[in-house]
Amino acid sequence: MFAIAVEQQQYKTYILSDQLAQARLTVVPERGGIVTGWQLRGQEMLYLDRDRFANPELSIRGGVPILFPICGNLPDNRYSYSGQTYMLKQHGFARDLPWQVIDRITHDRVGITLALESNAQTRSVYPFDFELQISYFLQGNALEIHHSIANRSLEPMPFSIGLHPYFLVHNKSSLQFDIPASQYQNQIEQTIHDFSGQFDFEQDEIDVAFRSLSRFDASATDLDRRLRLKVEFDPAFSTLVFWTVKGKDYYCLEPWTAPRNSLNTGDRLLWLDPGASLELPVRVIATFL
Repeated sequence: MFAIAVEQQQYKTYILSDQLAQARLTVVPERGGIVTGWQLRGQEMLYLDRDRFANPELSIRGGVPILFPICGNLPDNRYSYSGQTYMLKQHGFARDLPWQVIDRITHDRVGITLALESNAQTRSVYPFDFELQISYFLQGNALEIHHSIANRSLEPMPFSIGLHPYFLVHNKSSLQFDIPASQYQNQIEQTIHDFSGQFDFEQDEIDVAFRSLSRFDASATDLDRRLRLKVEFDPAFSTLVFWTVKGKDYYCLEPWTAPRNSLNTGDRLLWLDPGASLELPVRVIATFL
Protein backbone atom coordinates (compact mmCIF):
# COMPACT_ATOMS: atom_id res chain seq x y z
CA MET A 1 0.00 0.00 0.00
CA PHE A 2 1.30 3.43 -0.99
CA ALA A 3 0.36 6.67 0.75
CA ILE A 4 1.37 10.32 1.03
CA ALA A 5 0.56 12.18 4.22
CA VAL A 6 0.96 15.92 4.76
CA GLU A 7 1.88 17.33 8.15
CA GLN A 8 2.23 20.96 9.15
CA GLN A 9 5.41 20.98 11.21
CA GLN A 10 7.76 23.99 11.15
CA TYR A 11 7.35 23.56 7.38
CA LYS A 12 4.72 21.67 5.44
CA THR A 13 6.12 18.16 5.30
CA TYR A 14 5.21 15.36 2.89
CA ILE A 15 5.62 11.80 4.14
CA LEU A 16 5.71 9.09 1.48
CA SER A 17 5.27 5.48 2.57
CA ASP A 18 5.43 2.03 1.03
CA GLN A 19 4.09 -0.38 3.64
CA LEU A 20 5.14 -3.55 1.82
CA ALA A 21 8.78 -2.42 1.54
CA GLN A 22 8.61 -0.85 5.02
CA ALA A 23 9.93 2.35 3.41
CA ARG A 24 9.26 5.96 4.33
CA LEU A 25 10.50 9.21 2.79
CA THR A 26 10.15 12.73 4.22
CA VAL A 27 10.23 15.73 1.86
CA VAL A 28 10.05 19.44 2.72
CA PRO A 29 9.35 21.44 -0.49
CA GLU A 30 9.51 24.94 1.00
CA ARG A 31 12.96 24.31 2.57
CA GLY A 32 14.83 23.81 -0.69
CA GLY A 33 12.83 20.79 -1.88
CA ILE A 34 14.94 18.66 0.44
CA VAL A 35 14.58 15.04 1.46
CA THR A 36 15.08 15.09 5.25
CA GLY A 37 14.63 11.41 6.03
CA TRP A 38 14.59 7.98 4.41
CA GLN A 39 13.77 4.98 6.54
CA LEU A 40 13.85 1.30 5.60
CA ARG A 41 12.72 -1.45 7.96
CA GLY A 42 12.87 1.03 10.82
CA GLN A 43 16.45 2.12 10.07
CA GLU A 44 17.33 5.69 9.07
CA MET A 45 19.58 6.04 6.02
CA LEU A 46 20.24 9.78 6.28
CA TYR A 47 21.82 12.19 8.75
CA LEU A 48 20.09 15.48 9.60
CA ASP A 49 21.34 18.36 11.75
CA ARG A 50 17.94 19.40 13.09
CA ASP A 51 19.18 22.64 14.67
CA ARG A 52 20.48 23.92 11.33
CA PHE A 53 17.34 22.68 9.59
CA ALA A 54 15.18 24.68 12.00
CA ASN A 55 17.09 27.90 11.28
CA PRO A 56 16.18 29.30 7.83
CA GLU A 57 19.25 31.54 7.92
CA LEU A 58 21.57 28.52 7.82
CA SER A 59 22.22 26.06 5.03
CA ILE A 60 21.10 22.55 5.90
CA ARG A 61 23.60 19.89 6.81
CA GLY A 62 21.75 16.67 6.30
CA GLY A 63 19.20 14.98 4.10
CA VAL A 64 19.69 15.34 0.35
CA PRO A 65 20.25 18.99 -0.67
CA ILE A 66 19.87 19.90 -4.36
CA LEU A 67 22.81 21.70 -6.00
CA PHE A 68 21.91 24.06 -8.89
CA PRO A 69 22.99 25.94 -10.99
CA ILE A 70 26.49 25.24 -9.65
CA CYS A 71 28.13 22.54 -7.59
CA GLY A 72 30.73 23.65 -5.07
CA ASN A 73 31.89 27.25 -4.82
CA LEU A 74 33.31 29.98 -7.05
CA PRO A 75 36.36 32.12 -6.22
CA ASP A 76 34.96 35.03 -4.19
CA ASN A 77 31.50 33.68 -5.13
CA ARG A 78 31.83 35.39 -8.54
CA TYR A 79 31.54 34.40 -12.19
CA SER A 80 31.41 36.29 -15.47
CA TYR A 81 28.90 35.94 -18.29
CA SER A 82 28.52 38.15 -21.37
CA GLY A 83 30.77 40.81 -19.90
CA GLN A 84 28.95 41.01 -16.59
CA THR A 85 29.99 39.75 -13.17
CA TYR A 86 27.48 37.93 -10.98
CA MET A 87 27.54 36.77 -7.36
CA LEU A 88 26.47 33.19 -6.71
CA LYS A 89 27.04 31.46 -3.39
CA GLN A 90 28.26 27.91 -2.85
CA HIS A 91 26.13 25.18 -4.44
CA GLY A 92 23.74 27.76 -5.93
CA PHE A 93 20.27 28.73 -4.80
CA ALA A 94 18.04 25.69 -5.37
CA ARG A 95 18.69 24.28 -1.89
CA ASP A 96 17.50 27.52 -0.25
CA LEU A 97 14.37 28.44 -2.21
CA PRO A 98 10.80 27.17 -1.79
CA TRP A 99 9.65 24.57 -4.34
CA GLN A 100 6.11 23.81 -5.49
CA VAL A 101 4.48 20.38 -5.41
CA ILE A 102 3.14 19.69 -8.90
CA ASP A 103 2.39 15.94 -8.81
CA ARG A 104 1.86 13.05 -6.42
CA ILE A 105 1.79 9.35 -7.28
CA THR A 106 0.35 6.53 -5.17
CA HIS A 107 -0.36 3.84 -7.80
CA ASP A 108 2.26 1.19 -8.67
CA ARG A 109 4.72 3.14 -6.52
CA VAL A 110 4.77 6.26 -4.39
CA GLY A 111 6.35 9.50 -5.55
CA ILE A 112 6.21 13.27 -5.55
CA THR A 113 7.35 15.87 -8.09
CA LEU A 114 8.51 19.35 -7.14
CA ALA A 115 9.23 22.34 -9.38
CA LEU A 116 11.39 25.44 -9.14
CA GLU A 117 11.07 28.20 -11.74
CA SER A 118 13.27 31.20 -12.38
CA ASN A 119 12.13 34.50 -10.92
CA ALA A 120 13.49 38.00 -10.31
CA GLN A 121 15.55 36.74 -7.37
CA THR A 122 17.24 33.97 -9.36
CA ARG A 123 17.74 36.14 -12.45
CA SER A 124 19.67 38.70 -10.38
CA VAL A 125 22.41 36.10 -9.78
CA TYR A 126 21.85 33.76 -12.75
CA PRO A 127 20.47 35.55 -15.85
CA PHE A 128 18.49 32.68 -17.36
CA ASP A 129 14.90 31.48 -17.40
CA PHE A 130 14.50 27.84 -16.45
CA GLU A 131 12.23 25.25 -14.93
CA LEU A 132 13.77 22.58 -12.72
CA GLN A 133 11.73 19.58 -11.61
CA ILE A 134 12.77 16.94 -9.11
CA SER A 135 10.82 13.69 -8.67
CA TYR A 136 11.36 11.41 -5.69
CA PHE A 137 10.17 7.81 -5.85
CA LEU A 138 10.30 4.94 -3.38
CA GLN A 139 10.89 1.69 -5.25
CA GLY A 140 11.39 -1.18 -2.80
CA ASN A 141 14.78 -0.66 -1.15
CA ALA A 142 15.67 2.14 -3.57
CA LEU A 143 15.23 5.90 -3.60
CA GLU A 144 14.98 7.20 -7.15
CA ILE A 145 15.60 10.88 -7.85
CA HIS A 146 14.82 12.19 -11.33
CA HIS A 147 15.99 15.64 -12.43
CA SER A 148 14.35 17.47 -15.34
CA ILE A 149 15.93 20.77 -16.44
CA ALA A 150 14.32 22.98 -19.10
CA ASN A 151 15.80 26.13 -20.64
CA ARG A 152 13.10 28.80 -21.06
CA SER A 153 15.63 31.43 -22.17
CA LEU A 154 16.26 32.71 -25.69
CA GLU A 155 19.95 31.78 -25.47
CA PRO A 156 21.92 28.68 -24.46
CA MET A 157 21.98 28.12 -20.70
CA PRO A 158 25.12 26.91 -18.88
CA PHE A 159 24.74 25.04 -15.59
CA SER A 160 25.79 22.18 -13.40
CA ILE A 161 23.59 20.15 -11.08
CA GLY A 162 24.24 17.69 -8.31
CA LEU A 163 23.03 16.02 -5.14
CA HIS A 164 24.62 16.21 -1.69
CA PRO A 165 23.29 13.20 0.26
CA TYR A 166 24.34 12.92 3.88
CA PHE A 167 24.43 9.23 4.75
CA LEU A 168 24.20 8.29 8.42
CA VAL A 169 27.19 6.48 9.99
CA HIS A 170 28.10 5.96 13.64
CA ASN A 171 31.53 4.38 13.16
CA LYS A 172 33.43 5.53 10.08
CA SER A 173 36.17 2.96 10.62
CA SER A 174 33.59 0.30 9.73
CA LEU A 175 33.09 1.74 6.23
CA GLN A 176 34.34 0.03 3.08
CA PHE A 177 34.16 1.82 -0.29
CA ASP A 178 33.82 0.82 -3.92
CA ILE A 179 34.57 3.99 -5.90
CA PRO A 180 35.38 3.60 -9.63
CA ALA A 181 38.52 5.75 -9.72
CA SER A 182 42.21 5.39 -8.90
CA GLN A 183 42.90 9.06 -8.15
CA TYR A 184 41.19 12.02 -6.54
CA GLN A 185 41.76 15.74 -6.21
CA ASN A 186 41.96 17.13 -2.69
CA GLN A 187 39.59 20.09 -2.97
CA ILE A 188 41.11 21.86 0.04
CA GLU A 189 44.74 21.71 -1.09
CA GLN A 190 44.12 21.30 -4.85
CA THR A 191 46.50 18.32 -5.02
CA ILE A 192 46.15 14.97 -6.79
CA HIS A 193 46.46 11.71 -4.87
CA ASP A 194 46.23 8.00 -5.61
CA PHE A 195 43.20 6.26 -4.12
CA SER A 196 43.52 2.78 -2.67
CA GLY A 197 39.90 2.40 -1.54
CA GLN A 198 40.07 3.89 1.98
CA PHE A 199 40.14 7.30 3.65
CA ASP A 200 42.00 8.56 6.71
CA PHE A 201 39.19 9.53 9.04
CA GLU A 202 41.62 11.03 11.56
CA GLN A 203 41.72 14.13 9.36
CA ASP A 204 39.55 17.04 10.49
CA GLU A 205 37.91 17.21 7.08
CA ILE A 206 37.98 15.14 3.91
CA ASP A 207 36.85 16.90 0.73
CA VAL A 208 37.92 15.12 -2.44
CA ALA A 209 36.68 14.91 -6.04
CA PHE A 210 36.93 11.85 -8.28
CA ARG A 211 36.92 13.05 -11.88
CA SER A 212 38.02 10.09 -14.02
CA LEU A 213 35.32 7.52 -13.36
CA SER A 214 35.41 4.08 -14.94
CA ARG A 215 31.69 3.51 -14.33
CA PHE A 216 28.72 5.47 -12.99
CA ASP A 217 28.04 4.03 -9.58
CA ALA A 218 29.75 3.97 -6.19
CA SER A 219 28.98 2.28 -2.90
CA ALA A 220 29.81 2.34 0.78
CA THR A 221 29.37 -0.67 3.05
CA ASP A 222 28.82 -0.06 6.76
CA LEU A 223 29.96 -3.29 8.43
CA ASP A 224 28.64 -2.21 11.84
CA ARG A 225 25.14 -1.62 10.50
CA ARG A 226 25.39 -4.47 7.97
CA LEU A 227 24.21 -2.03 5.32
CA ARG A 228 25.45 -1.18 1.83
CA LEU A 229 24.36 2.01 0.07
CA LYS A 230 24.99 2.19 -3.66
CA VAL A 231 24.59 5.41 -5.66
CA GLU A 232 23.91 4.95 -9.39
CA PHE A 233 23.93 8.03 -11.61
CA ASP A 234 23.59 9.16 -15.21
CA PRO A 235 26.88 9.49 -17.17
CA ALA A 236 26.31 13.26 -17.29
CA PHE A 237 27.42 13.25 -13.65
CA SER A 238 31.11 13.39 -14.46
CA THR A 239 32.40 14.12 -10.95
CA LEU A 240 31.90 12.24 -7.70
CA VAL A 241 32.68 14.09 -4.47
CA PHE A 242 33.34 12.50 -1.09
CA TRP A 243 33.05 14.76 1.94
CA THR A 244 32.97 14.28 5.69
CA VAL A 245 34.00 16.11 8.88
CA LYS A 246 35.64 14.49 11.90
CA GLY A 247 33.26 13.94 14.81
CA LYS A 248 30.11 14.13 12.67
CA ASP A 249 27.94 11.08 11.99
CA TYR A 250 27.77 11.42 8.22
CA TYR A 251 29.61 10.84 4.99
CA CYS A 252 28.61 12.27 1.62
CA LEU A 253 28.85 10.61 -1.80
CA GLU A 254 27.84 13.40 -4.18
CA PRO A 255 27.27 13.05 -7.94
CA TRP A 256 28.00 16.36 -9.71
CA THR A 257 27.74 17.08 -13.44
CA ALA A 258 30.75 19.43 -13.26
CA PRO A 259 33.51 20.29 -10.79
CA ARG A 260 33.88 23.50 -8.79
CA ASN A 261 34.13 26.79 -10.69
CA SER A 262 32.90 25.33 -13.97
CA LEU A 263 30.84 28.47 -14.70
CA ASN A 264 34.17 30.30 -15.03
CA THR A 265 36.36 27.55 -16.50
CA GLY A 266 33.80 25.76 -18.68
CA ASP A 267 35.17 22.42 -17.44
CA ARG A 268 32.47 19.76 -18.04
CA LEU A 269 29.83 22.49 -17.91
CA LEU A 270 26.45 21.47 -19.36
CA TRP A 271 24.68 23.70 -21.87
CA LEU A 272 21.01 23.58 -22.85
CA ASP A 273 19.76 25.12 -26.08
CA PRO A 274 16.73 27.44 -25.93
CA GLY A 275 13.59 25.38 -25.43
CA ALA A 276 15.55 22.19 -24.75
CA SER A 277 15.31 19.98 -21.67
CA LEU A 278 17.41 17.28 -20.06
CA GLU A 279 16.50 14.30 -17.88
CA LEU A 280 19.04 13.04 -15.35
CA PRO A 281 18.29 10.08 -13.04
CA VAL A 282 20.02 9.09 -9.81
CA ARG A 283 19.23 5.98 -7.78
CA VAL A 284 20.29 5.07 -4.25
CA ILE A 285 19.92 1.37 -3.39
CA ALA A 286 20.09 0.00 0.14
CA THR A 287 21.11 -3.60 0.73
CA PHE A 288 20.93 -5.22 4.17
CA LEU A 289 23.76 -7.72 4.59
